[in-house]
Amino acid sequence: QVQLVESGGGLVQAGGSLRLSCAASGSIFSISRMGWYRQAPGKPRELVAVITTGDNMNYLDSVKGRFTISRDNAKNTVYLQMNSLKPEDTAVYYCNAGVRIATILRDVEVWGQGTLVTVSS
Repeated sequence: QVQLVESGGGLVQAGGSLRLSCAASGSIFSISRMGWYRQAPGKPRELVAVITTGDNMNYLDSVKGRFTISRDNAKNTVYLQMNSLKPEDTAVYYCNAGVRIATILRDVEVWGQGTLVTVSS
């Protein structure tokens, strides 16, 4: 009923930048929170950044000062601007949202399928 579609991943040299986008679509009543997780091979999935209603933002310590999260509520879209990328940022990045589905008026967690970010040294 609700889908999150990520884009913007790719291959970049260390020190470079990428901008990830995640657009939510479907039977959406409201979205309370949107964020980004990442998972590297053999590592647990970790929260990278999240933005809530009221534009409260939280970041993983290792990306503070380098990544910026933002959202466009009118477009149901969240962005992650990633600067000064490091090889350790290499991972599949997953969009995540807390969504109230219009058809059932219940809050659910929705995940995107992921976009791969590879940072070469």
